[in-house]
Amino acid sequence: PGNDFWLFDGELLRVHHFSGDGAVVEDEITDDPATVKLCASAFEAVWDRAVPHHLYAI
Repeated sequence: PGNDFWLFDGELLRVHHFSGDGAVVEDEITDDPATVKLCASAFEAVWDRAVPHHLYAI
């Protein structure tokens, strides 16, 4: 997914669409199973690659 999103209970998805200057221009809410699955799997893929907080250094 190319946009910021919130996933609620693995069933409801809220996607934020931004303008070029960062303002939110649209909020999309969906419970489409395919879209929810895509975003959930994207989150898990990124989470698996994350640096644990206690190991993070600037």
